[in-house]
Amino acid sequence: MFAQAGGVTFREDLGVEETTETDNVVRWDGEKLYVEHDIYHNGQLVHRKYRKNVSEAVARALQALINQARQ
Repeated sequence: MFAQAGGVTFREDLGVEETTETDNVVRWDGEKLYVEHDIYHNGQLVHRKYRKNVSEAVARALQALINQARQ
């Protein structure tokens, strides 16, 4: 189930209100960790499954959890 990722952001460069929805599932493509987002401009879907990279801090926290679970 998708959840609202954040509030509405006004994109001055495009002149639209941007919202995103995500399922908050961290995925691995063999090189990078990412979370998929659906991007909406003024309520209209413009990009499905946009890949937003996970930050290094989040990746390190996930690695620590995985390592702890292996012990």
